[in-house]
Amino acid sequence: MRLLVERKPVKVYPDPKRVIARFFFNGDERAIEVVKHVMALSDQEVFGIISPLLQEYSKRHRNITKILTRHCKKVVNAINDAGFDPESLDKYQRLLIGSYFTHEYSIESAAFFNPSIIEDPDQSELVEGEKRVIISFRAVGEGHISSVVFRRALIDRDNNITVIPAGNYIDEAEVIKNAVYNKKLFLKKAADSKIDIEILDELGKKLEEKFDYATLRRIILDTKSLQEEDLRKLEYDKILWLSDTYHEISFSRDTDISDRVIFPISEFERKGIEDARFVRFVKSDGSVIYYATYTAFDGAMIMPKLLQTTDFYDFKISPLHGIGAQNKNLALFPRKINGKYAMMSRIDGWNNYLMYSDKLTVWDNPVKLQAPMFPWEFIQIGNCGSPIETKDGWLVITHGVGPMRRYCLGASLFNLDDPSIEIGRLDEPLVVPNNDEREGYVPNVLYSCGSIIHNDELIIPYGLSDYCSSFASVKIELVLDKLKSSACALAAREKAALKEETKK
Repeated sequence: MRLLVERKPVKVYPDPKRVIARFFFNGDERAIEVVKHVMALSDQEVFGIISPLLQEYSKRHRNITKILTRHCKKVVNAINDAGFDPESLDKYQRLLIGSYFTHEYSIESAAFFNPSIIEDPDQSELVEGEKRVIISFRAVGEGHISSVVFRRALIDRDNNITVIPAGNYIDEAEVIKNAVYNKKLFLKKAADSKIDIEILDELGKKLEEKFDYATLRRIILDTKSLQEEDLRKLEYDKILWLSDTYHEISFSRDTDISDRVIFPISEFERKGIEDARFVRFVKSDGSVIYYATYTAFDGAMIMPKLLQTTDFYDFKISPLHGIGAQNKNLALFPRKINGKYAMMSRIDGWNNYLMYSDKLTVWDNPVKLQAPMFPWEFIQIGNCGSPIETKDGWLVITHGVGPMRRYCLGASLFNLDDPSIEIGRLDEPLVVPNNDEREGYVPNVLYSCGSIIHNDELIIPYGLSDYCSSFASVKIELVLDKLKSSACALAAREKAALKEETKK
């Protein structure tokens, strides 16, 4: 018999009015012609066009003049090729040229789903029993491009949830490329990304064991200029694209959490940043840092990556390495176990795996932890966020895929000191799509990327058919009791399976 789960009367919907101003480029030839057209206009004509544009779009973007100026700088080569000195342009010409290389992108126009929830670093001015939380979402816009966005919410003493309305503006972060690379790891990741091995061997001879972005870029551009074949030039471009996956981003301090969007930056994530699983990680010295694993997608290849932050303004981003850093569903445990980092994964797309590591970004030796067992999860089982520590063990919310590709949420319990030991697993789903939740961007899918325990209840934010998001809650003791009582049934199944294997 399934546990009684309370669905909260709160839904968070996509908002097509949430737009960012992005760089727009249609090729060198067209760019040169656009610049020539603008430069042929009189000063009065330039002002007459740009002035109303600034008035209109300043209502939609926090600093539209800064954005247009930045985009004008990105076409400095086209300005030169059109026969003009970029330094001689006045401010209105720069703004107008920038406007022709700018377009609005609605980051939430298609869907708003797969949330994870964590405790807000700021818990000030609350009464007993309240908790302030940050919820991350996967937002999907035109072209099915995914990004990570945030909302702040308040959980009251009765576990009612109020999601704070988003602000009027939304901003991308400043990208800071100051990474220092480890040659061995970088070249290994490049090889995993299907970049030509011969070219990587040549590059490896020119690099020190540690190198920075500027050095790599200089070597790449110098070497690329000597190439005659377009295919070889493309391979060198891919190396630069890969280097872009290591970076830091910084948001303006005058932005609300709901104003910040982490949008794809590198070519290796140009088709989306998917399903961030945030976790509040407690270090050995008691300090707190927030990590998130997510999936970068370029339209063909998946690259697992790691975000880290302490304040949700500044983020460091890097790819994950190793045999275990494959496919989707990586979820970090919220603390070290026996002196090592621990991670769940689904490297084969089918089963849950467990891995340990001394380094946050290197994951090898995955060991199978769970396989589908019940009819509602026969197609695949995976995690729905980082494990949650309880007095009885590590609680893992899982997803199972069954008939008609229906996604349901389940739960499992693992030993605190040795998570390879499964204490129990629900033999029926915890949450299944009801009639109000099964229609959407992708029908019959419930999915979550992280839950939280508050006031003795497990609170699960979840996506509804990949369209919008809502919340469910259940008494944590009921879940744990059910999981512990399932241990005998689980042990009996394992014993029977072992007996059958022995017969063979």
